[in-house]
This record gives sequence, C-alpha cells and structure tokens, in this order.
Amino acid sequence: MSPKIRELSVDGSAEEMRRLMTELYPICRSITGDGVRRTLEIIRQLVPLEVIEVPSGTPVFDWTVPNEWNIRDAYIKDPNGEKVVDFSDHNLHVVGYSVPVRQKLPLDELQEHLHSLPEQPELIPYRTSYYKEIWGFCLSHEQRGSLGAGEYEVVIDSSLESGQLTYGELVLPGESEEEILVSCHICHPSLANDNLSGLAVAAFLARALETAERRFTYRFLFIPGTIGSTTWLALNEKTAHRIRAGLVAANLGDPGCFHYKRSRQGDTEIDRAVQVVLRDTGEDHRVEDFVPFGYDERQYCSPGFDLAVGSLTRTPWGRYPEYHTSADNLELVTDDSLQSSLETYLEVVKILEQNRRFRNLNPKCEPQLGKRGLYGSLGGGTEGRDQQLARLWVLNLSDGEHTLLAIAERSRMSFARIAEAAAALLAAELLEVVE
Repeated sequence: MSPKIRELSVDGSAEEMRRLMTELYPICRSITGDGVRRTLEIIRQLVPLEVIEVPSGTPVFDWTVPNEWNIRDAYIKDPNGEKVVDFSDHNLHVVGYSVPVRQKLPLDELQEHLHSLPEQPELIPYRTSYYKEIWGFCLSHEQRGSLGAGEYEVVIDSSLESGQLTYGELVLPGESEEEILVSCHICHPSLANDNLSGLAVAAFLARALETAERRFTYRFLFIPGTIGSTTWLALNEKTAHRIRAGLVAANLGDPGCFHYKRSRQGDTEIDRAVQVVLRDTGEDHRVEDFVPFGYDERQYCSPGFDLAVGSLTRTPWGRYPEYHTSADNLELVTDDSLQSSLETYLEVVKILEQNRRFRNLNPKCEPQLGKRGLYGSLGGGTEGRDQQLARLWVLNLSDGEHTLLAIAERSRMSFARIAEAAAALLAAELLEVVE
C-alpha cells in the first residue's frame, strides 16, 4: 500500500538535488530552445514529465509565442586575434536571444553592445532581450576596462526562427480533481539559486508525492517565465479553476531566511498554511503582501484568474548581491538550505492534505476522555499537557465550521499536534468528518 502523504519524509535529498543542479548548471537555457529540451529530458529521468511544445506565433491572450532561439557559439576577438570574451567559458557572456552577428567594428562601436556592472566589477551580469531583436555581450567591468583601442571581431552563431515553446508538466491524480500547483521557471542559463534550486525542489517534491496516496491532484509545471505561465493558462483556461492552491518555487538554495509572498487574495488556505508552517519552525522568516511584480505568481493571480497561488522563496529576487550575475553559482547554494526548502514544501503539502472540518459528536460539555484512554488518569500533573490541550481545542472548535488549520492558528499549537489530536478523537468516535 502506498504511504499517506503525512507519513512521507525527504531526509537526505540534498545530495541528490545538488547532483541534479550540477548536471543542469552548464546548460544554456532561455524561454525557448534546445537548452530547455535538454533540461527537461534530464528531469524526466527523475519524474515522468510530459513535454509539451507550442508553435511560434500562437496567440496567448495579449502575447504571442515567440520564435525559437538557439545558440551554438559566440566570442569577441581583440585586434591581436585573441578571444577576450568566449561563450564557451560562461553562457552568461551572451545577451539572451541575441540575433546572429558576424562583423568587425571599432571598440567605441562595440561598447554600445557591451554590458557590465561597475558596482560589482568582477562579476558577469545576466541580460536578455526576448522581444526586441538586438545582440550583445556581457562581461566583467574589470575585463571591459582592459579592452584597448582597435578593431574587434564579434561572432554570435545563433538562430532565431519559427519553432516551439517547450515546457514540462506532471500531473499526479488524487482522490479529488481539485489541484495543488507547484510552478517553477526553467528559462535561465547558469544561475543556480534563481532557477535551478526551484527546479530541484519541485522535482524531488514530485518524486516523493508520486508514490503516496493523494487526497488532491498535484500539477507540477516546469515553464519559461511569464510567457510559459501565460501560455499554460491560455491553453488551460477552462480548467484552471481546479487549482485550489499553489506555490511558485524559486531562490530556495541560498542561506537566507524564508520569505513568503501572499496570493492576490491574501488570506487563502495556501497563505495561511505556509504561515503556520513557517511559524511552527520557530525560525526567522518574513511574510509579505502580494505585489503584481516578480515571478509567475503574477500571472496566476491576474484578475481574470485570481488563483490562490503564493510564492515561497528564501531571499527574494533582486535582494541578494549575487542575483542575476555569475556569482549565482553552485557555491552560493547550500545543502542545508536545499534540504530545508524541500522539507518546508512537503510540510505545506501535509497541511493541505490533512486540513479538514470535523464535527464533535459529543458537544454538550467535554466528553470523558479518561475512559477512552485519551486523558491522563492522575489529575494535577503536567505530563502530556500539550497533547491533552490539543484534544480539547479540537473538540471545542469542531463545530463543522473550523478547519484544523483554523484550530492550529487560534490555539497557537503546531498543526502536527492538532492533526494528531483529531486523528485520536476520530478513532475514538468522538468526531466525524464534515465534507
């Protein structure tokens, strides 16, 4: 028999997640192209993703699926014929979606196509231009300052032509057609925290849930940012309402504390579940209101859908110095953070799975718990007080209206303790489930 989700453990997954990230890190990904396909094929070795392709030119609400971009090589040669910038050294060196170019030009003209970070002179920035056909290179500001006058040869061996937008989807059916969504973006090249940590946590969460008894249906999306979620919503507009709750996964490997960004509605089950999980850890964390800026939660929470989808990260995008630079590498990501992130996501799932309403079948005064083996036989002591108090809270608030999550919030007791109490009272036939 498959284990119930509340029994699942993901101990020791950090090493496997790091191996996955190490394999994916060198791949040049973008919002389309062979890098995305190769990444999805690797993830398919862990979980049975369906790979979906949507043709260029497909209208998706106010957007259009763009042409497909692929790149084979790119470099800049100095006046002496030496390669001073080489795509094969680091795939951040090329502006994402750069059109093909092969020409010679003086340094002052080349400078118009170069991008660097004066405030972080040793780092390579990450830059893209998806919807405007330009070309460019990224390099450290130190390297840029060392370029001397003369004629430079620039080559970008890329293609931008009609093709496909590719994404991965995994649906794990449950007893209910109501869905729990986990979405992560797959469109960044060699960025470990902002991209790969979310992919790794989502993939290993899916692997854990795949073998469990599931109350809800789970949908995992590995999609390019913005255009991917927009495309998925356009293709699934009639069934998107099945999403009961969801999380956007990113930035889950850095050593910062957890940050949760609420859904647009602000007080949905997922918002409250995440806050209780973070509260129960006893560790520092931040909870922030929704803003229509960030990752794909802003598409899921757009007013035409208004889905209950929040974003659970560690340090949010743009708030750590390595963000969108070559310093967002595998060294930034810690095993402890990866492991804790995966466990935290699983704890949220456990709350969603167990969060039910009950009705007290003996509501007039407290039932006698002692004769049912649910209360200590010797009065006046403090042994087992939390366990007993949890049972009394569940009995008192099980009026058919309060969920276990609501009881955990009001009692300020851990959800696990409240769920354990409910299970014991249900077994003693003092509660019934209210569907």
